Parts: sequence; structure tokens; C-alpha cells
Amino acid sequence: MLRSSLAALMFTALAAFPAISPASAQAEANAPRSITIVGHGEARLAPDLAVITLGVMNSAATAREALDANNAAMNSVMTGLKSAGIAPNDMQTSNFTISPRYDFGQDNRQPPRVVAYDVSNTVTITVRKLDTLGAVLDQTVSQGSNQINGIMFSASEPGPAQDEARKAAVADAQRKAKLFAEAAGINLGDILSLSEIVTNPQPVPSYRKTMQAEAASTVPIAQGEQTIAVDVNIVWEID
Repeated sequence: MLRSSLAALMFTALAAFPAISPASAQAEANAPRSITIVGHGEARLAPDLAVITLGVMNSAATAREALDANNAAMNSVMTGLKSAGIAPNDMQTSNFTISPRYDFGQDNRQPPRVVAYDVSNTVTITVRKLDTLGAVLDQTVSQGSNQINGIMFSASEPGPAQDEARKAAVADAQRKAKLFAEAAGINLGDILSLSEIVTNPQPVPSYRKTMQAEAASTVPIAQGEQTIAVDVNIVWEID
């Protein structure tokens, strides 16, 4: 009984660790020795467009009153955007909400009571002429916008900057590969593989301020620059 148990245990162990075939062992022995290096490259470019989310929020005693006021204000804002040169296909409604506002009382012993309704309508626009961005923001506030949630700058044609970053990343990997090869006393052979990862552009500076009911002057804007970053993974054969 003991012998059969031991035999079963050995069979299970052998099944868990299958023997390496001679062909697999030979293939592993013939596999080229290699070194893997990651290179990093960057290029900077000035953005040429901006994406902004803005809108109007109104409050009233009833949802109907709040909605009517919001519709009038938002129509005025969108008319102002069109007159400022924003094309219809560069405007898209991004959010619309109607929310009751409650009064819970001082001691929370009474049931909550609706005291007002808030209506918010926001639109996302693309400004393709950055020299007009400050004037566009100023005009939207003058037309009734009281919500501006942020500005995101981007480039319409990042391709050339990405190519420059790719070249820099390959050069960085080659530099490090030569350095490691010299330090380790090995020789670099042919490149066995090369792959890349393009990262998202880093955030760029933008001026933000609390929008008042009326703007005294054109909103100042700092568009800054974007950084395009590329990482490459290169495998060299060594001997």
C-alpha cells in the first residue's frame, strides 16, 4: 500500500514538471544572447487650438422658471459664440441637468423641503484661432455664461513633433546600449526588435480665473507648450 502511494506521488510530481524535450533544449541553447535597452525622447511644440467647457447655471423657485431663464441665457451664449467665429461643428452640448435644492432644517428632524431648482447647461467648444481665445471667453461671460470649467490646449498636427521625439528616443537607446556594451566588455550585433510607446502630451499652463457677471477686460491667456514624449524598447544581439 505504501509503495503504491509513493509511486502515485512520484507520478504526480513528474506530471507537474514535464521533462524538457531535446529539441526545446537545443533551441534554447541556440537562442542569441541579447541586451534590451529603453530609450526616451521628447519634442516640444506650441498648441494651435483650445477646447473649453462652458455654460450657464440658473436657479428659480420652480423647475419651469429655472429652465426658461437657462434657455434664454444659453441661446444668448451660443449666439455670441457663433458671432465670435466658432463654427457650429466646433460646439457640442456636453451636459444638461435639472436638480432640486433641499432645505434639511437645522436639526434634520423635519422632512427635506425643496426650496429651489438649479438648471445647468454646458457646451464644449473648440477655438482654432488662439489669438481670439481671450476675446471669446470675455464675450461668453458678457452674453451670460457663468460656468467655465477649464481649458485644454492641444496641437492639430502633432506628427512632426512625434517623429522628432522618435529619433531622439532611438538615439538615447543607442547611446545607452553602447555605454553598457563597453562597460560589460561585449559587442553589439544586429537589432532583433524595436517597439515604441507614445505617451499623452503633458499638461500645459493655462490661465484660470473666477468669472464674474461682467468681465472688465479681455481674459489673459497663457498657452505654453506641449511636450510629446516617446519611449522605445530595442533588443540587440550581443557576442
